[in-house]
Amino acid sequence: MSEDQQREALEILREIRDRQREAVELLKAQRALVEEQLQKSRASVQESIGLQRTALARQRQVTLIAVPGIIACLAAIAYLVIRYF
Repeated sequence: MSEDQQREALEILREIRDRQREAVELLKAQRALVEEQLQKSRASVQESIGLQRTALARQRQVTLIAVPGIIACLAAIAYLVIRYF
């Protein structure tokens, strides 16, 4: 291998190394972005779970109040129907 070919091979290897470094830096930046998005997604999921728990608790409260009220209304209607017909 001549000296010119060696220099050319060395230059090509340096270019490959430099491009690999650029690729690694780009991958690091992309990974940081993905990790940030993952954290946001986790926070959103946790907020959603909290809201769902709140909604279920409110639904239980409404059910505890509404069902006895509905039963009382039906009983009153049944009493009036039986009494006057």
